[in-house]
Amino acid sequence: MPLSIRLPEVTMTAFRVVLGLLFALHGAATLFGVFGGHRGSGEAATIGAWPSWWAALIQFVGGLLVLTGLGTRAAAVICSGSMAYAYFVVHQPSALLPLNNGGELAALFCWSFLLVAAVGPGRYSLDALLHRRREAALAPEPATV
Repeated sequence: MPLSIRLPEVTMTAFRVVLGLLFALHGAATLFGVFGGHRGSGEAATIGAWPSWWAALIQFVGGLLVLTGLGTRAAAVICSGSMAYAYFVVHQPSALLPLNNGGELAALFCWSFLLVAAVGPGRYSLDALLHRRREAALAPEPATV
């Protein structure tokens, strides 16, 4: 297979994996107090606190699902929605533009996850692997004479 045919698949896989990893790490910081913790405090967010703990849970679990390519479209839509919420509720009231309200990261995550939801997980994902296994299991066996 020529490189030009595989390049889009490999590039989108790398994009999905890096996006999921960054999002999961962001959630882990808030949930577990690692990597600087919740808002750089070194501490974890209070369990069940709205919206920080719930957003972190979406970030951590959704990021891992997108990273592995399992339930990718649904996870990406939820992650995108959580970042749209973060942008419009937390950032946008301060100023209209992301550059002025500190919402660049929320906007980039939102649109990136929307792209993954629209394009799908790609060939190199657990979703694709499970789909191939289901097709193989359902394929009729060749007739023997």
